[in-house]
Formats: sequence, C-alpha cells, structure tokens
Amino acid sequence: MLRTTNHCLKPLAMAIQWAMAGFVVLPWAALAQNASPPAGAANATDLGQVEVRGNRNNDTEMRRESSAAKIIIGREEIQKQGDANLGEVLKRLPGVTVQGVPGRGGAIRMRGLGGGYTQILLDGERLPPGFSIDSLLPEQVERIEILRAPTAETGARAIAGTINIVLREGQKANPDDLKITRSREYGHDSTSLNWVHNLNIQPLTGTLTMSVTDQYRPDSSSTVISSNVLGDSTRSNESLGRRQAIHANARLQWRGEQGKTLTLTPFVVYSDFAGNGLIQANRLDTGGVASETAQTLNQSRFAMARLNGQWAQRLSADDRLEVRFGVGQSEYDLRMDQTLTTPSASPPLLLNTTQFQNFVDRSGSLSSKWTRAMDNGHQVVSGVELEGVRRVEEARGLLDDNAGDLTASTLRWAAYAQDEFKINRHWSAHTGLRYETITTEANATSGLKSNTSSVWTPLLHALWKPDPAKRDQVRMSLTRSYRTPTLHNLMARPVSSGEVISRPTRPDRIGNPDLRPELATGIDVAFERYLAGGGVLSANVFRREITDLIRYTVTQQNGRFVSSPINIGDASTQGLELEAKFRLNQAFTDALPIDIRSNVSFFGSNVKQVPGPNNRLDQQPDMTANLGADYRIRRSPLTLGGNLNWNPDYDTRRTEQAMFYQGVKRVVDVYGLWRISPASAVRLTVSNLQPRDYITASTFDNGTFREASRTTDRNWRNVQLRLEMKI
Repeated sequence: MLRTTNHCLKPLAMAIQWAMAGFVVLPWAALAQNASPPAGAANATDLGQVEVRGNRNNDTEMRRESSAAKIIIGREEIQKQGDANLGEVLKRLPGVTVQGVPGRGGAIRMRGLGGGYTQILLDGERLPPGFSIDSLLPEQVERIEILRAPTAETGARAIAGTINIVLREGQKANPDDLKITRSREYGHDSTSLNWVHNLNIQPLTGTLTMSVTDQYRPDSSSTVISSNVLGDSTRSNESLGRRQAIHANARLQWRGEQGKTLTLTPFVVYSDFAGNGLIQANRLDTGGVASETAQTLNQSRFAMARLNGQWAQRLSADDRLEVRFGVGQSEYDLRMDQTLTTPSASPPLLLNTTQFQNFVDRSGSLSSKWTRAMDNGHQVVSGVELEGVRRVEEARGLLDDNAGDLTASTLRWAAYAQDEFKINRHWSAHTGLRYETITTEANATSGLKSNTSSVWTPLLHALWKPDPAKRDQVRMSLTRSYRTPTLHNLMARPVSSGEVISRPTRPDRIGNPDLRPELATGIDVAFERYLAGGGVLSANVFRREITDLIRYTVTQQNGRFVSSPINIGDASTQGLELEAKFRLNQAFTDALPIDIRSNVSFFGSNVKQVPGPNNRLDQQPDMTANLGADYRIRRSPLTLGGNLNWNPDYDTRRTEQAMFYQGVKRVVDVYGLWRISPASAVRLTVSNLQPRDYITASTFDNGTFREASRTTDRNWRNVQLRLEMKI
C-alpha cells in the first residue's frame, strides 16, 4: 500500500468530513428557524409577496430563473479575493478541483473527474486549441456559469458538467481599471500590470483588456524509486524560470436597428519562458554517491491570435437568428538542452543532448442558432455547428523513438433542438436532442490513422416549485452525455519518456486510433432555497453510468514499458454537493454581517473491470471542501477575507498491476483591502499561507517487475501587494 496513515486515524478523518458537512448544513436549520413568523404575527395584514432586488442579487436571480441547473458567479465574487489568475477563482467553486501543485495552475475538473469530463466554454464557444484558462485574468470576466447537467445548446461533451466563462461587456460610464501588482515567492519578485479600458466610441461599446507579466517561478521536486530489477535510486530537480508574457483581448459591440448586433472578440497572447535547472540522480546501493548530474536549459514560446464574432438579428417579434464564427492560429516551440555528466564512470562521461517540439494549430468554427418564442409559452431553439482543427507537429526526443513529424486534423459538426416551456405555475421543463459527429485523422511515420465517432444525446430537465409564492424549488435532470478521445489519445506514434532504461512508473506513451467515445447516462436532483436577504442554500445529488471507459494501461513492447489508452469497460460515479452562501447575521441575529461562502462535495466511483478496493475513476478524491468569509469592518475602509480549500488524500487502483496515490491538498488564502478613496485601493493577498509538500506516488507489480515511485513537490507562500485604481 502506498498510504502510510495509521488505520486508527480513519474514524477521525470521517468525523472531520462530517463536521465540515455540518458547517454547511447548520445554516439551513438556523435560517429556517429565523424564517418562522414572530408571535402575534397571525393578525398582521397579508400584503402579498414583495421582493426588493439589488445588483448584488442579480446573479442569484439569474440562477433561480434558469430552466436548467446553473450556478452563476458574478463580478463581485470574482474580484473579491484579488486572485492573480482565473484558475484561483475556479478552485473555490462548488464541486470544482484544480489538479497539480498549489500555485502552479492545472487542469480544471468538476466532481473530481479527470481530464475531458468537464467542458469549458468561452462566451458559449469551446476553447480554441492551445488556449489556457490561466491566460485569462479575473478582470476580463463578467461572470462564470456552472451547468451541472448538459443542454442541447451548450453541448453534451460534459459528463461532469460545463463551465462557461462570459467576458465583460463595455460600460461607457465606467472609468478604466488599472492594477499594478508586485509579488514575492521564495525570495523571487514578480511584477504584473493589468489595464481594462472601457471604449467610448460611437457607435461601438466594449472593453479593451491588456496584461503584462514578468514572473519568476522556482520549482523543486525529489523522487524516491524502489525497484527489484533496477535497484533503488533518488532523483532531485531544482529549477528557476522566468516567464514574460503579454495578453490582450477586446470585446467590441455594435448595435443597430431592429435588434441587430455585431460582437467581435479578438485575442492576442504571447509568452516566452526560459529556465535553468539541475538534476541529480543517485544510486542508493553505491552509498548515495551521485551517479548522474544534468544541467538543463528549457526555453519555450507560445503565440496565439484569435478572432471570434457573433451576428444577431431579430427576424420578427418572435424570431431571432444568431451566427457565430471563429478563426485563429496558435504556435508552440519547446527546446531543452541537457548536459549530462556521469562522474562515477572512468573516465567521467559527458553527454550533450537536445530535445525540441514545435506544433502549429489552425482552427475555424461556424455556427448558427435560431430562437423562436411560441404563442403557447414555448421557446424553441435549434442550431447547427461546424468546427475544424488542423495540427502540424514536429518533435525530436532524447532517444531515437521514431517520433518524426505529424499532421492531424479534426472535423466536428453537430445539430440540435431544444424547447423550454412552462407546464403550469408549479412546473417548467427543458427538453432537447443533439447529434454530434467527430472525425480525426493523423498522418505520421506509422501511416494514416482515422477515427470517427457519432453520438445521439437526448436531454430532459424539469423545475418544480412547491409553492410559487415562495423561494424553494427542486430541479431534476435526466441526460445522456459523452467524452470523446482527444488527439493526444488517438495519435498512434510512440513518444519517449526520456528514460534511458525503461521504467513502468515512467513509461513511454503511444496512442490508440481505435478508441470509442465514452457514453454516460446521468441523473441529477437538486433542492434550492433562495434567501430573501440574498444568498442560497442548495443540495444536489448525481449519478452517472459510464460505458466504454477510456483508461491508460502499461504493457511491455520491444523491451520497453509503454502506456496506451484502451476502452476498459464500464464505470459508475455518484456524489452529494452541498452549498451555502449567506450573511452570518441572517442565521444568527447578533452576529456580525460577515459574508460566508461554503461548499462541500462527497464523491464515489467504481470501475467494474478493475478489482477493488480503491478502483475509482482517475483523480477523483473522496471529497472537496471550501470555506470562505469576507467582512467589511464598520466605520473603516478595511475589508478582510480568506478561503480554505481542502482535498483529502486517496489511492486509485488503475489496473490490477498499477496503483496511484495523491496526497492531501490544503490551500489557505487571505487578503486585506484598504480603500484609500472611492477610486483607489491597496490590496495585500497572501496565497498558500501555510504551504505543505505536494506528494504523488505510483506502484507497479506484475509479479516479475516491482517498482514504487514517490515524488515530493515543494511549494511556497506567495505574498502579493496590489494598487487598484479607477482612472
């Protein structure tokens, strides 16, 4: 077993989990008690339902009135913590996890599910190739929408759910935002400047956002390997890199007569990275003497230009047409020079090697959507989508692995129709049907490979209000969704791990052009209570039955260990998600007006073709939890706040021979905002206040070859001072 925790601690861990769940559930009882009418109120005159709405409640009301299950995070909450990138915002949202070392970004996942299960959209469109969420700044975003179940319009490649990021629209009356940030991490200083300009040019409205970053990034890791064939060894890696980048985007909108609008969203990203590192490898059976050292120089460059557009026109009082398009290109260059020294050899061995990779992605998309409001209260939406991506890649590895060059293309088209309608005062429904087909072709040294997948996805959502005059409601969804193999999964060419001697815990990789898409049938049921003074309490349960699960398996080919994806069989996953957002004095009369943001999610899964225990889906923890608070001190221009993000450790049995371990991830962020004037403020943010090592481990045992590998990544506290101005 990889885990070393004493079994007697498990009851304590369970108690902590239920205590955190209790924290979220506690306000329900308190708020329900406070909601009871006071004594003597029976004789009061009933004036009917009266609602007073402010801007801060608009996002909650949009969530409440949506026919499909949706969580909406608005500008106020996005900018509250003062995060440096959008990934830091997303990690605090209900059911969302971010993989990787704290402060280093990582893949965004919903419900603990691995890569490809979460669909991420930008203004309703799929992200273009090479585009990273971390390249977006919180200042660029108007709101974040989380859809726990797919819809026909947003797409069904969302077994876990969909995250839609909506960019800001220009406001002519608003001043520009300027933010200058200086941060320090492990003794290294970084600087960034963010500027949001609201355009004031007739007949255009819009925003122009620009960010310039000069960032130093230290990294440190150590790995301990135990092998019955290759012996025991250690490896340490120390590096310091500098990243200089400029990001610019605009959102321009022209409004004409009769509901005509044209929106253009150009993106430009340029990033340059250079880092020096030192790798030391030691054979433990030689008394710890360094058997190999390597000095490395990593250089990379990424450039992207993209233009998205949308034309909308009202055809009649009841009909509206939208046409969207997108074109773009991204290019990535990576070069790693390594000078390898073997001092134990006689004479000492010196070897210089170079690895490089270059790829160019060109993409284009075109879609149209027709919306019609019917006389009987139905709103029918139908549309078609077309998207194409072409990649040209050239790569050379440390070993002569015959990687060669690659030309690949993906063509996707889809058609859908959906209907939203009210059945009566208590019930409303949302039905849809979507058809999508994807063809991928790759031409490498191994020849031409092709893969085509087609999926029909019926979708049904329902909303029930037990008492339409009150603010409680129940949501139900029965959907079919899917996950398609990526180009990375399908490429049949071998890619070397860089290990001279092949290891099962660091295998080479090869794709599988015969993969089939995963299909999932899912059900979601949620109860929501919207508080009269703002805020929401919700509980959501879900289950997914997955067929043709894709999983990487390790085998031996031509004397080397190779990892390749296969359709392993069937799996299921389920969970409970609890959320509470409220002001503390809503629950307890004498409490301070502290804004509370809390959520806790419990997950479970089972891969039927893998023996237990711990035969869970890849990278799914047992739970994830967030607890945040914000307090504006009375009679003072000071606001204080913070957040605790916690994921427990867990084991995953990937196959009968392979196990994976993920250590505890706990991140504490705190901030203080001092408002100098209505137009300026100073913000101090401490991210990862109490850093702890990030641990991952893997084992392989096929009866003949047994190997265990454990890696420890260090991370550090990041202190950030920011001047925020409206000019």
